[in-house]
Amino acid sequence: MAIPAAGLSPDIPVEQQPAPLPANTGAEFTEDILSIRGITKEFDGVKVLDDVSFSLKRGEIMGLIGENGAGKSTLIKIITGIYPPTAGSLALNGAPVNIPDYITARGLGISMVPQEFNLINTLTVYENIFLGNEIRKTPGFGNRKTGGFGLLDKPAMRERAARQLEELKMPVGVNQLVSRLSVAEKQMVEISKALMLRAGLLIMDEPTTTLTGHEVETLFSLMRNLKSQGVTIIFVSHKLGEIKAICDRVTVLRDGKLISVDEVSTVNEEDIARKMIGRTDFHQIFPRKLPRDSNTVVLDVQNLSIKDLLKNISFTLRKGEILGFAGLVGSGRTELAEAIMGIRATHSGTITLAGRGTVPVKKPAAAVALGMGYLSEDRQGKGIVQGFNLPQNITLISLKHYRRGIFINKKAEAEKTRSYIKTFRIAAASQKMALRYLSGGNQQKVYLSRWVDTDPAILILDEPTRGIDVNAKQEIYEFIHQLAEKGISCIVISSELEEVIGLCSRVYVMKEGTVAGCLEGPHISEEEIMFHATGLKGNGI
Repeated sequence: MAIPAAGLSPDIPVEQQPAPLPANTGAEFTEDILSIRGITKEFDGVKVLDDVSFSLKRGEIMGLIGENGAGKSTLIKIITGIYPPTAGSLALNGAPVNIPDYITARGLGISMVPQEFNLINTLTVYENIFLGNEIRKTPGFGNRKTGGFGLLDKPAMRERAARQLEELKMPVGVNQLVSRLSVAEKQMVEISKALMLRAGLLIMDEPTTTLTGHEVETLFSLMRNLKSQGVTIIFVSHKLGEIKAICDRVTVLRDGKLISVDEVSTVNEEDIARKMIGRTDFHQIFPRKLPRDSNTVVLDVQNLSIKDLLKNISFTLRKGEILGFAGLVGSGRTELAEAIMGIRATHSGTITLAGRGTVPVKKPAAAVALGMGYLSEDRQGKGIVQGFNLPQNITLISLKHYRRGIFINKKAEAEKTRSYIKTFRIAAASQKMALRYLSGGNQQKVYLSRWVDTDPAILILDEPTRGIDVNAKQEIYEFIHQLAEKGISCIVISSELEEVIGLCSRVYVMKEGTVAGCLEGPHISEEEIMFHATGLKGNGI
């Protein structure tokens, strides 16, 4: 099968160009499918990748790990044609190849499930899955994919999209608008979109961060099936247990350099973490839980309801408390946070704040004025502005404090940004860098800095460590702990049970839009949380 013209390298004769990566062969392979040779990448003179070389074998699952800022995302973007390398080269099936853009990569059989969603909210699920890969009707010749003329074969696309989602065991309607989906559902649409291309090399960048344990197992089963068909997978994850469970080999990057490539069977999770972080002193990832030294209720929510989403939600939050919300995907945790912040209109119920009484919160600006902040789970869609630099992102909500008449005090803005870079240990070559060039963990720290800069009394953190490495997680946990010590009340919403267990003094468990139980002290355990989340009876208080 000849590769498309877009996939040709201008520096390599046509007859020497590599063919697209074959998929679905059903055979086992040992030869290299992709060779990465001395790849180096610089941004503004700063090296983010430094002479990285390794190879991928056909039909293997390769884990790619490293701390945030290690260079994983940059390497993936070079393989998929989003970034050109500063130095080094790639080879497919032993032949040198130039990949100037993602369309070329796709033509060569390379597809990616991105960490941050690349979906169009105003289109339906099936339209997103087939975007750029549409099935068209050709009179007299049946259906054919992409290119040429002919009307779109929407029934065929709906049917194939439904089949793909059914394989992923995700009950999402193909005619639903993407804007109405949860983050986990959007993740499954991204996975379906990549799988529909039938690629020979599939890159999965943190695909499990929003999925439940059952959904992860479904995805892993699908990955094993693809592997058996000869598909090569690069699996990026910060969850070391997942690397051990699904990968054949694991590649570790640290500070832009290749540290090791190991057979997964020869290393344990601690070995991998040590290589990632570069130190041997491992200690408890969660700070010591704060004793309850205040019974002052700062937030009292009673009988809050949203039609078809939430029903009679009641809970209290105390001063300086870290309060957890757990539950399965779709249980209503994010919808509750958005209702408290005025992002979603409520049907009934009351919100009472200490010193303010019962308050109507109908807009996010009103919630901020009342001393509340919200770190959204959708960092890219509802959080950071990728094209803005660090100061612009950090002061986006608190900008009025930096105004001097009609001007902005850039010096004060820069000084405050420097203090946050130090406090949150943000790794950035310059304050002037656009956030799109920062790793996910550093973007999250900038996002957290923005809300701290509003001086909130209550801060809601929805999936605060989604897609960040173990070291950055520990830092985020310490920051949350420090906020609570200063008297700021925190609500932590997380799909990771160890997170709510390790951080929170109390945990409300939600199920199908209701509060199924409140756990405290020794009752905050994985077993009791799951009892309540699934509707079984536990021994909670």
